[in-house]
Amino acid sequence: MVKKEAVNFGKYKWPKKSQRYKKTHHEPVRTIITRSQSASSGSFFHRVPAEVFDMILDKLSVRDISVLSMVSKDITRTVVDYISTLAWRNKTVIQHFHQPSYLEQKSTIEHYKTLGLLFKRCTLLLPTKDRLKFILGRFSQIPCFMLENCLAPDCIGFSSYGVFLQTLIAGWDELECHRVFNFLCELTNLLQKIEAVITAKPGAKWHQELQLRLFCRQVLLDPRPSQLERQFWLVQLLKPLPMVSQAHLLFILYGPLRPEGTLGWQDLVERGLPHVALWDLAKAILVLFDQVEVKGWTTDSMLAVLEELTVIPQPWHVENVARLLVLCGSNLCYTFLASKALSGRLTEISRLIVYIVLVCEKDGYHMNWPVKLVQQISKVFSTAPDKFCFIQELENMFSEVTREFFEFSVAGNHFDNREIFATLSILLDASAHFHANFIHMFLQQELHRFKEM
Repeated sequence: MVKKEAVNFGKYKWPKKSQRYKKTHHEPVRTIITRSQSASSGSFFHRVPAEVFDMILDKLSVRDISVLSMVSKDITRTVVDYISTLAWRNKTVIQHFHQPSYLEQKSTIEHYKTLGLLFKRCTLLLPTKDRLKFILGRFSQIPCFMLENCLAPDCIGFSSYGVFLQTLIAGWDELECHRVFNFLCELTNLLQKIEAVITAKPGAKWHQELQLRLFCRQVLLDPRPSQLERQFWLVQLLKPLPMVSQAHLLFILYGPLRPEGTLGWQDLVERGLPHVALWDLAKAILVLFDQVEVKGWTTDSMLAVLEELTVIPQPWHVENVARLLVLCGSNLCYTFLASKALSGRLTEISRLIVYIVLVCEKDGYHMNWPVKLVQQISKVFSTAPDKFCFIQELENMFSEVTREFFEFSVAGNHFDNREIFATLSILLDASAHFHANFIHMFLQQELHRFKEM
C-alpha cells in the first residue's frame, strides 16, 4: 500500500489523515512574512521601475495619492519624492486665484482642501517642525498666499490657504498648533506687520489694514469649525499686545466695513449703525469672553479691552456702544454695566441703559430684557438709598436724552430733522414700554410678597 504524503496548500502544511484526530496533534503551521521581509525579497512596488511608478502616480487623483501614501514607509518616501518635483508642483499646485466664476472658485478651494489631506498624510511620520518646514515652505512662494503681495479684489488665495491649513492641522493638539502659529509668524513677519498697522493712526494705512484683516480671518480664524479653536487663534494674535493695541486689532479684524471696502472708523463715532454692522465684532468679543480664565485672561482684562474698543478712534456714538452690548448678550452686558456701577459712574450707565432701551425698541427685542437688566444692576447697590439714587438718575436721564433729541430735531437741517424726529418718536415709545414692564414687574413682586404673608 502506498504511503500518503502531506499535501501543501499555499503556506499551510496539512498532516496525514491518520494524524488529524490524535489528541496530541499540533495546530497547522503558518508562515508569516513581514513587510520588511517582503520588501527585501522584492515586493510588487520594488519590482516596478521608478519611471513606471511615477507614470502610475500621474494617473491618480490627489486624493488617491494621499491614500496610497499610507500603505508603507517606502511608498510614503516615494510619494514625497514625487510631489517634491517641480513638474508635479507646476501641474497640481494651482497658483491662479482670480477666477470670476463661483464654480471655479469653489473648485479651487476644494482642490486645496484635498492638497491639505495629501500633505497631512504623506508627512505623518515626521516631527511637527520638519512637517511645517517641508509643507509651508513650499507654499510660501505663492504670491497670493503672502501678505501685501496681491492687490486683486476678487483674489481667493487667502481662502484657499486657510482651507489647506485647516485640513492639514485638523486634530493636532494645542502645542503643535502653537508651533504652527510661530512658524507662520516667522514665515510672514505677521507680528511685525500687525505692530506697524496698529501703531499708525486708524485708517492711515487702510490697505495694510484690509490685508491684515483678510489674512488673519481667512487663513487663521474663519476656517476653524469650533468656537474653542477660533478662541485659540484669536488669543494667539492678541496676547502679545497691550490692551489698547488688542482693542485696535479687534476693530481691524471685525469692525464694520464701508461700501468701498475700507474700515468705518469714523462711522461709529458720528452716527448709530445697524446691528449687522456690529454683529461680527460682537461675535468675536463673545468668543474671547467664553472661558477667558482657561486661556490665562480674566474678566477684568476683557472688560478693559471692551472699554478701550469703544473709544477708538474717539468715543463712539452711545447708540453703537448700547447696540454692541445688546448683541453681546445678558451676561457680558450686565458685567460691563455692573463694573461701572461699582465705580460710581451712575450718569454713564444711566445714559447707556436709556440707549439700550432705545436699541431694544428699534431692533425688536422684548422690553422685559432691559427691565431685568436694571433689576440686576440695582442689586449691586447694598443700601436702599443707593438703589433709589440709581433709579432716580436713570429716570432723569430718560428726560435728558428725550430733551436732547427734541433740541436736535428743531436745530437740524431738513433731512436730519426727519431722522432725529423719527428716533425721538421711537424713544418715547420705548420709554412707555419700558416703564410699563417695569411697573408690571414691581406689582408682581408686591403681589408675591402679599401672598407669602
